[in-house]
Amino acid sequence: MAHACISANLPPDIDPTKAPIAFGKRALPKLSEELQSPELLTQQRALMALCNLVHDPENIYQAIEVGFLDNLKTLLLHHDSIVRQKTTQILYTMAMHNVGRQGLIQNGVISALTELLDDPVYICRKNTHWIFEMMAKLLEGAVGILHAGLIPLLVFKLKTESDEIQELILDTLSNCLRVEASEALATGAITILKEKLTHSSVAIKKKAACVLLEIGTHPEGKRVVCEEVIAVLVSLLEDTDPEVQASATGALMFATVKPQGRFSALGAEAIPPLLKLVAEETSKARLSAIKTLTMLAELPEGRKALLDHTDTFQQCLNDPCEAVKRAAKIAISVIKWKP
Repeated sequence: MAHACISANLPPDIDPTKAPIAFGKRALPKLSEELQSPELLTQQRALMALCNLVHDPENIYQAIEVGFLDNLKTLLLHHDSIVRQKTTQILYTMAMHNVGRQGLIQNGVISALTELLDDPVYICRKNTHWIFEMMAKLLEGAVGILHAGLIPLLVFKLKTESDEIQELILDTLSNCLRVEASEALATGAITILKEKLTHSSVAIKKKAACVLLEIGTHPEGKRVVCEEVIAVLVSLLEDTDPEVQASATGALMFATVKPQGRFSALGAEAIPPLLKLVAEETSKARLSAIKTLTMLAELPEGRKALLDHTDTFQQCLNDPCEAVKRAAKIAISVIKWKP
């Protein structure tokens, strides 16, 4: 999908070397005044200076204290694309530091950024999604994104945005849906994520599987995954990328907690690829594969299919990872159990 590309460089009449940054935080009050100037050139120069200053966490703290964030929230809706671009760049830099993330949360910046999801300038949208991705790493940030009603909007943008931005959205959703998944389920996220599991991009496939894994930790999410996604997840167990395999196996593990998920996994012939992952000592998916097979062994059909493969689990008893050894021991006992 083609996008209009606007240069990240300032116009030729903007000279950043003349921006008042020489005195660090002592320049902040003056910059605050300049951001409110009616002169576009003055605003652009002040933003350029602030871009340099906010790389220092001390200056971020001072800028929040001075009240910069209220000015920046106003500038997010500015008619000039350079002003919007530099404003999102400043907020992105601030979000890289914990003091900045806390400041953005406490000053309602998350809601203010919602308007930029449809910004015509690509770099403004990209900066916005970068900010959301970093904010969602904090529990308070993830909750703020949920409370701002952003989940349906983010899910919808998976249909239209570039691959680069889709990756950021998927990372944001993964952290937010760990907290609450009902809104995403109501928006039809499962259908869209299912499509992403067959995307040409390895990163998008992996991240989509991670989001499904988080959805699968919620009771309603397990049900929907069981109904709609099991077969695709099973196909990804044989993906050439080990990260995709690991994410798909993790999502499948949560889905098979429910009896319906176990029946679906057996119907999709999940046992052979799962056994292959268990046999690979270097597989990142090994532990999840063992646990998934253990749940499949709780069904008579699954136990019967696995009885001839206990040697695969026996080899895991010598694994250096204690969790793998424990899981293999449990798997063997479940497979050999007799009613």
